[in-house]
Amino acid sequence: MSTGEIVLIAVVALIVVLAAGGAIAQRRRMDRNRGVFEVSLDEVDRDLAAARAEDRGWERSTLEAAARDAYARERGGPAELTLVRIVDRPGTDDDKAIFRAEAGGRREELTLGRQDGAWVLESLS
Repeated sequence: MSTGEIVLIAVVALIVVLAAGGAIAQRRRMDRNRGVFEVSLDEVDRDLAAARAEDRGWERSTLEAAARDAYARERGGPAELTLVRIVDRPGTDDDKAIFRAEAGGRREELTLGRQDGAWVLESLS
């Protein structure tokens, strides 16, 4: 093997090691920032849902009370509820309020719909 071939092999090996090290460092940085990004995204979703609910004249405390009652009836206990989405269609009977419910290590989606002006449970899964 000539000196030129040895140098070429060494350069290629160095490039491979640097590329692998860069990929590992990038992955670690993404893993560290993932939680912050998900928390920020959840906050934006909650804020948007709350603003839309308030903008449409929906009473947030009424929505949350209906969600708490529905969850307690279905699961037999309380949960941490987060309003994540509002579906506001023309009229009132097609309106929906969607909550994330967390209790006992379980995360579920609770959907309320309107029936004769009252919020009622449509689904919990």
